[in-house]
Amino acid sequence: MPNEDQGYFIIAVQAPSGAPLEYTKGIGQQIQHILQEIPEVRGIFAVSGFSFSGSASNQALVFVPLKPYSQRNGDAHAAEAVVNRIRGRLFGISGALVLPFLPAAVQGLGQFGGFAYELQDQGSHTLEELANVTQDLIRQGSARKDMAGLYSTYTANDPQFVVTIDREKAKSLHVPLQQITDALGIYMGSAYVNDFDFNNRSYRVYVQADQQFRAQSKDIKQFYVRADSGSMIPLENLVSIKQTTAPQVINHYNLFRSAEIDGSAAPGFSSGQALDAMAELSQKVLPQGFAFQWTGLSLEELSSGSTTLILFGLGALVVYLTLSAQYESFVLPFIVMLAVPMALLGALTAQSLRGLENDVYCQIGLVMLVGLSSKNAILIVEFAEQLRRRGMPLMEAAVEAARIRLRPLLMTSLAFILGVVPLVVASGAGEHGRHSVGTTVFGGMIVSTLLNLFFIPVLYLIIEGWRERGKLPETAPAAE
Repeated sequence: MPNEDQGYFIIAVQAPSGAPLEYTKGIGQQIQHILQEIPEVRGIFAVSGFSFSGSASNQALVFVPLKPYSQRNGDAHAAEAVVNRIRGRLFGISGALVLPFLPAAVQGLGQFGGFAYELQDQGSHTLEELANVTQDLIRQGSARKDMAGLYSTYTANDPQFVVTIDREKAKSLHVPLQQITDALGIYMGSAYVNDFDFNNRSYRVYVQADQQFRAQSKDIKQFYVRADSGSMIPLENLVSIKQTTAPQVINHYNLFRSAEIDGSAAPGFSSGQALDAMAELSQKVLPQGFAFQWTGLSLEELSSGSTTLILFGLGALVVYLTLSAQYESFVLPFIVMLAVPMALLGALTAQSLRGLENDVYCQIGLVMLVGLSSKNAILIVEFAEQLRRRGMPLMEAAVEAARIRLRPLLMTSLAFILGVVPLVVASGAGEHGRHSVGTTVFGGMIVSTLLNLFFIPVLYLIIEGWRERGKLPETAPAAE
């Protein structure tokens, strides 16, 4: 499944655990300086303290829109080429992990292009062991030539504060537990109050402690809560604070604790090769009690890839059975279906000459060619069979059918070939998919049209001759 140029790409930033928001913003400024030197970049939109896996002060996302397609023609200026060009410079930023990604080729199936790998803890391992195995996979995978941009937001050592409420003491001082939690939530976080209108605009009102009074854990000493008696009790008398480390977010996949690893195929490798490489690496690296699953677009690609040959075979079978019922013969449809290999030869040759891969778009075009190439052969075989029923000799019927049906065959084929030319020369969003489908059908129809004019009459002459001599079955059961 190839990546598409959607006019933008994403940069994921992961600073050291516990890094404040100001530090992460500084990394974003370094990224901005690099992107300003890239001629294809139109603008920058950075969101600090947020990633697709959750909010954290040491994470950020940078969305980079590119200039219109008309201003960056050519593969050297496509989104994938830009990402590959700047990956090394972004990776050289010290103090944070900075990786560019293309968006997912199919929206809704993952956040980044490439593969989505779920490392599962199916044993009784600690969170630190899960983090170590994750980083080991990323380290060894990054050293391979067939994968690039391996990245995971999972860490197990993010510094955090644990706030413990002394319930017995609060009860003895007649302070409701809700008063304590509300005070912590409002002062250290925020609480919505209401809306008000001013100058034809609506504003939301939130209440919270001012920045300098909630920047550190010791600021809790300045907060008070109200007891049932109406007296104000210092909050530090009711809570205790200690530092610890823990994951920012603990994810689960199929009920097992998991860590997601995102990555992509290196330039010159397909997405299928990247999936195979990651599976091979997992078999070597993963210790006992760990397993992996694919998710998002990678899962869809693997589950549908095994059905490609089945779908192609079913398409050919449906065409064959339909023609068998129409002609009441197994032989004539077999002649028609022999046009399909010639169309596939032309399609794959055109793909190879243009430097395109046999991707999912190409396979869609191949399924289309089953019907299109069969249609051309039907024009000759059907007319030859009509001439045979009138008593014309076999040789003359084959030659006459090819001669008389030449013009309608060329007209219908040229109409369809010219109809897919816009796909062949398309530019802009999704051009790779359109090029792949268009080139497959364009090349397959040209070769099928040219070769069918010569091979189909010859095949009809040979196979019908065998049938008349009794070497092939005469007819199929008549269709009711």
